[in-house]
Amino acid sequence: MYKLYIANKNYSSWSLRPWILMRELSIPFIEEVTSFKEGSNWNEFRVFSPTGLVPCLVDNDKVIWDSLGITEYLAEKHTEVWPERPEARAWARCATAEMHSGFPALRDQCSMNCGLRVKLNEVTGSLQKDITRIDELWNEGLRQFGGPFLAGSKFTATDAFYAPIAFRIRTYGLNMSAESLSYAELLLSLDSMRAWEEGALKEVWREPGHEKDSIKSGVLIEDFRKS
Repeated sequence: MYKLYIANKNYSSWSLRPWILMRELSIPFIEEVTSFKEGSNWNEFRVFSPTGLVPCLVDNDKVIWDSLGITEYLAEKHTEVWPERPEARAWARCATAEMHSGFPALRDQCSMNCGLRVKLNEVTGSLQKDITRIDELWNEGLRQFGGPFLAGSKFTATDAFYAPIAFRIRTYGLNMSAESLSYAELLLSLDSMRAWEEGALKEVWREPGHEKDSIKSGVLIEDFRKS
């Protein structure tokens, strides 16, 4: 059986991607959590990951690192990872790659923290550019392939890669179109996303760097995490 190494569910958007993908597609795996600690996590994460980063997938004697690398590895064994239609599959791969490498302002100013609600001090020009592009991308996929997911009627890797954005929208109250907000709510309503959030809220770990990042662009309104 696959073994998936992840970090804190509250913070780790990269870990969420393969985790939610495998849960939604009913691909069995064993979850291994190593929490972030203050400073470098290199030594702890290097035990299972060659890059010292999460997520990391182990399949018997094979070690697959990076969320996109894991996705493509799984796609070779599970055809439902990508959409069946060629045009949807091509679009989905491009949208997924864009998420994997892009949107730096959103990552910097709105880091993932499932348990918090934060009021942004301002929406900078660079942040608005990222939000507008995601809104545009989501609407394009929903309209072109008929929804309710980004590349058609079924959850695929593209939805998994944008799942952390749904948490960010709720945490920071990001303003998007009605269609995009509806899609984000759909993601948040999935049993797998609810399970991830439930796990995140129960975590008692707090890592100072991630905590500072969560509120560096705004003011904390509520904290729903276990004390």
